[in-house]
Amino acid sequence: MLIRLKGGRVYDPANKINGKIGDIYVRNGRVVSRPGTEKPDQVYDLSGKIVMAGAIDLHSHIAGGKLNIARILLPEEHRDMVEDRTRLKRSGSGEPTMTSFTTGYRYAEMGYTAAFEPAMVPVNARQCHLEMADIPIIDKGCYAMIGNDDFFLRMLAAKKDKKAIRDYVAWMMNATGALGVKVVNPGGISAFKFNGRKLDLDEKTPHYGVTPREVLLSLAGALEGLGVPHPLHVHGCNLGVPGNVETTLDTIAGTGGLPMHLTHIQFHSYGAEGDRKFSSGAARIAEAINKNKNITADVGQIMFGQTVTASGDTMAQHAHSHLANPKKWVCMDIDCQAGCGLVPFRYRDKDFVNALQWAIGLETFLLVDDPWRIFLTTDHPNGAPFTSYPHLIRLLMDRSFRNDMLATVNKHARVASNLGAIKREYSLNEIAIMTRAAPARILGLKDRGHLAVGAAADITVYSEHANKEKMFSKPDYVFKDGQLVARNGRIVDVVWGTTHVVRPEYDSAIERPLKTFFNDYQGIALDNFVVREGDFPEDGRYRFKAHPTKKRRAA
Repeated sequence: MLIRLKGGRVYDPANKINGKIGDIYVRNGRVVSRPGTEKPDQVYDLSGKIVMAGAIDLHSHIAGGKLNIARILLPEEHRDMVEDRTRLKRSGSGEPTMTSFTTGYRYAEMGYTAAFEPAMVPVNARQCHLEMADIPIIDKGCYAMIGNDDFFLRMLAAKKDKKAIRDYVAWMMNATGALGVKVVNPGGISAFKFNGRKLDLDEKTPHYGVTPREVLLSLAGALEGLGVPHPLHVHGCNLGVPGNVETTLDTIAGTGGLPMHLTHIQFHSYGAEGDRKFSSGAARIAEAINKNKNITADVGQIMFGQTVTASGDTMAQHAHSHLANPKKWVCMDIDCQAGCGLVPFRYRDKDFVNALQWAIGLETFLLVDDPWRIFLTTDHPNGAPFTSYPHLIRLLMDRSFRNDMLATVNKHARVASNLGAIKREYSLNEIAIMTRAAPARILGLKDRGHLAVGAAADITVYSEHANKEKMFSKPDYVFKDGQLVARNGRIVDVVWGTTHVVRPEYDSAIERPLKTFFNDYQGIALDNFVVREGDFPEDGRYRFKAHPTKKRRAA
């Protein structure tokens, strides 16, 4: 079947198309060349409408053990927010911790066609893949958490060479079906288990005697050496701590030029100035990102309202547990590999700290010059549910609206922020970069995030509107792999997306010490730990696409 999308105004930054009117042809789920004299089977007249590739969320907690714990922790949320089953859709529930089916529907309704789970604990990999496969419509993938696991820290403590570290990282990515690697509070989760409550970048961890900086550089170097497209996904030290801007700046300065992606950077951009010992470090962070081209970041914008913070950073979550709203929380260890903490939270616009956090995130978006290196996230659900993205886009594109919102928040936070003086407004092309082209590029998804011939036909069509929140909330059409799945913000068909992975090469000799370690210390045998594609039912939901590694750099 040949489909013609006729006469839309196309924003395709990966191919340097900025608002050009043109046609797009689709056949068998792919963008194809103009077919000559062949008549299309179906034509969509998109005159006056905006056409972009499907949006991509590179950091959203959508599957895995801690999200299920959060659902159990907040049964009232699921009781009060129930979506009935229909002829087309399965039932679902929840808002910040929405169930798998609801997650896929909500993303597709907003024009998103891919979202990536950023914190898969390796021992939970099988469950994470099962849950991701249960999310309809969108593509997905995950980053394996390494850097607090006992085997890796033993390797660092024993001064194993770079090849051994690379082999372990590559084996773990293959064994868990990962697209990338994330480190959470490097060394800090392990330190918490030995009664550590704070860990700075160059402070040695208890028991292992390695520093967070050693963890970061070792993992970042391994991924670069293996040619994994996505750089190390870094949840840095001292999340949420006033003054942590210094740690973040030190992290950036000490990368040695290695690529690193700093995630939810808003939570790591706090100064300790003023009477309240809490201030914005956004300008300094943005300046450092602008200067260091090896650094990328997503923001983790907070939005006002109820959510739940769900993180592998047990140390930070324990420290913030007294702020729980409602008053219940969970922290737990996970089989010698990681931990997790769940703390419900309500961000309030009249609270000084919350209002300044909101402003810090927006300052960062607006002060980082290059939209190819800053990404639109709320660290769902930690800063806010991903359903708040249209509102966030309006804040970035409409200075007048942004300043109106600023006028309503805590007055002391307004004074402490430079947000009102920032004149920048994002353009449609910059939004397309930040939410489509740039995520695809940094993740190594060569056939996503753009509309060139051969690309997957993940396409979103909008009616332009002065109110950008309204525009981005309910696209006119959303196509997933060439299939119309949503119209005017409503699901009209359900398809199943692809799980994206990278499988770097490694020396199988690494499996010998791993097997001994698993037998001695883990609660699961090595053979049962490994996730294999053949383990899953052949029902159309478990489609894996392996992406190639980059040219390897010499060690």
